[in-house]
Amino acid sequence: MALAAAVLVAVQLLIRGVLAFRGYFYWDDLILVGRAGTHSLLSPSFLFDDHDGHVMPAAFLVAGAITGGNIRVKNTRPEHLDAVIGKLQEAGAKVGVGDTWIEVDMRGRRPQAVDIRTAPYPAFPTDMQAQFAALNTVASGVGTIIETIFENRFMHMLEMRRMGAEIRLEGNTAIIKGVERLTAAPVMATDLRASASLVLAALVADGRTDIERIYHIDRGYAAIEEKLQQLGAKIRRTP
Repeated sequence: MALAAAVLVAVQLLIRGVLAFRGYFYWDDLILVGRAGTHSLLSPSFLFDDHDGHVMPAAFLVAGAITGGNIRVKNTRPEHLDAVIGKLQEAGAKVGVGDTWIEVDMRGRRPQAVDIRTAPYPAFPTDMQAQFAALNTVASGVGTIIETIFENRFMHMLEMRRMGAEIRLEGNTAIIKGVERLTAAPVMATDLRASASLVLAALVADGRTDIERIYHIDRGYAAIEEKLQQLGAKIRRTP
């Protein structure tokens, strides 16, 4: 499979999980087989184009944090991710920032739970709420997420519960108590952000996670399987 132009080919990284994508259509699914024990991301670099926006680079930064790894994204705009960077630092990550790159290092540390309240830019973006929910599920402590932009944006939380996440929902608020590890389970993606958050959760879950309706992810995370291949994940798409 040809590598996407946005991926820096020379990447050295091990990732929690073995992944296999299947198809691109409504009934398709994504299969992730997590590994037990401690796993980490090791010194990767990614090159993103400006048209990738902020969601793709930010999601990979959270991937580095949730797996206890070290990742640098390049050719991105750190000034657009100030709120995300601040929460990663609050979670315990060491964050380095250059003119066009961001690096997250969580090696040797468990993430700390963070409180989030979504709001219009430049506050914390609703597009990253689900990804940080995944981070909180395996973090130390209790984190509260308040969604103020959209209704019904907590569907991914219900799926994470099936993986062993301890989440209590109260209207537009989710209270998440981190657990030591998640357990693989069949889950369903309900939208783009939910897809990404379930992929992140599955990377740190023990066993095989089957994510149904994964077609959502292709609308915002172009060639994500190719990028994950560059992180050492075993990935394949089949019709």
